[in-house]
Amino acid sequence: MQLILGSASPRRRELLAQIGVTADKIISADIDEIPLRGERPLPYALRIAAAKSQAISADECDLVLSADTIVSAGIRILGKPKNAGQAFEYLSLLSGRRHRVTTAVSLRKGRKVWTRSVTTAVKIKNLSDTEISAYIRSNEWQGKAGGYAIQGIGAMFIPFISGSYSNVVGLPLTETANLLIGAGYPVSYEGYT
Repeated sequence: MQLILGSASPRRRELLAQIGVTADKIISADIDEIPLRGERPLPYALRIAAAKSQAISADECDLVLSADTIVSAGIRILGKPKNAGQAFEYLSLLSGRRHRVTTAVSLRKGRKVWTRSVTTAVKIKNLSDTEISAYIRSNEWQGKAGGYAIQGIGAMFIPFISGSYSNVVGLPLTETANLLIGAGYPVSYEGYT
C-alpha cells in the first residue's frame, strides 16, 4: 500500500511529517476549483477535496489523500487570491472580524472514499491600509486561502482562534490521522505506534 498525497502544498507535507507520515508520491490534482453558483463554503470544500482525490490515478490498494482549505466570510468563499489587488480586498474584508477556515480532507482507497471536515473560527485584528500593503509586499499571501498565512508573518494579525490550528495551516491533523489509521495506514511517531 502506497500513500499518495494529492497536493503540492509544502505545508501539508510538513504537517504530515509532524505525525510521522511521509507520502510515497506527491501528485497535484488538476481540477476546476471554481465554486458552483450559490455553493456554500462547507459543501464546496467537501466537493473539491473529493474531486482532487478522484482525479488522481492510483492502484486499488493505494491510499490517495487530498484536502481543500478555504476561508469564508459569511457565505462568501475566499480562496487563494489571484493577484495582490484581490489579496488586499480579502484582507480588508477580514480586517476586524471573525471568519471561518474550513478544511475538507478526502481519503480514497479504490472506490471507497472517506471525508472529514474541520472548521476553525479565526479573528483578524483591525488592519490599516499601511499594514495590509506591507503584508502584500511580503508576498506571503500568495497561494494562501483568504490571503494570509497564520504560520508566518500573518500570525501577528490574529488575536483569536477557536479550534484546530493545523486546520488553519492546511490540514487538520487529528482527523487526518484518524482517517489514515481507519484505512489501515500505519501512523507512528515518537512515543506512539
